[in-house]
Amino acid sequence: MDILIKSFNRPFYLDRCLASIQKYVVGTYSIKVLDDGTPEKYLNKIKLKYPSIKIIKSENYIEKEEAIKENLKSGKDINGFKIPTQLWINSVREASDNFIITEDDVWFTRKINVNEINEVMEKENISLLKLGWSGNNNFVDQFKHDKINSDIISVYPDLFTAPPFILKCFFYNKYKFFSILYKLGLVSNTTKTKYWILNSILMGVHKKEFWLKTWENINGKVDEKKQLYNATLYFRKHKHKNMIAQLNHEVMKTTFNSSATNSYHNYGFDFDVNQLNYLINEKWYNDAFDPMQNFPKDFSEDYILSFLKNENNQKIKPEEWKKWSEKFKNQYRIQGCAVDD
Repeated sequence: MDILIKSFNRPFYLDRCLASIQKYVVGTYSIKVLDDGTPEKYLNKIKLKYPSIKIIKSENYIEKEEAIKENLKSGKDINGFKIPTQLWINSVREASDNFIITEDDVWFTRKINVNEINEVMEKENISLLKLGWSGNNNFVDQFKHDKINSDIISVYPDLFTAPPFILKCFFYNKYKFFSILYKLGLVSNTTKTKYWILNSILMGVHKKEFWLKTWENINGKVDEKKQLYNATLYFRKHKHKNMIAQLNHEVMKTTFNSSATNSYHNYGFDFDVNQLNYLINEKWYNDAFDPMQNFPKDFSEDYILSFLKNENNQKIKPEEWKKWSEKFKNQYRIQGCAVDD
């Protein structure tokens, strides 16, 4: 099974991700890091530490690497909404029929056997097996689910589906279609969120065919609505009892202490997450930052603050980082995620 890791400018988390794979993932697998601009010296250190991995650079690599330098020089923000979809799609096309795709700031917390998972996915025709969900069980609890075996639960999403034209009207409210349904009491403000049961951006084993359909016609930009629309079209055509499944227990975890850029989490505080990442990257590069501190939980607040309090950089003041991090966490707490576990 191939393990694909999307990576951008946080080698200290990538190190943690790779170490967790070594610790918890058993079976036959290969690792490919799909990098979008992490400075070369950091990638070289990663490669020295994990010589068996393959690092593939994106079509945007040089541009993104220059954007990091410019941010450090002038403070100009990095465009996090420009994503290397072509690299991801090409890598998935060349990947195993079932594969894990994750990101550098995600790590394993329990043992899994990818050979056994692959066997079950083939036997039961599973298109998506979720490995982590940040403690948010709302998606599964609202649908019927049954045991496939002692480790895996199948989920049968009860979702509205339709031919492409009608489904596009539903997702994009063309001709006020969704608004009319809302006025008739047939949908609510939370109806569309249910469709996230069909997607797992960070923590899943995907059937290749399903992932490629989900990312169809998404060209270099973030478009989650399009992904859900594509996934629903696939679900309509292929839905069966075991199409979507998840493990009994989460085996992956992600961070709420940092972000790759300011693009997704710009809350108006006087804080630049790019500057934070640079500080920790350099500490990590010089062996002054432990990538496994507090593992399997995220890095502790005190540990992050121990680096910030000695810095004179006005863009990463400790009190501003704490406010930023709390806002980040609250954004996911209200969705039902257990961000503090």
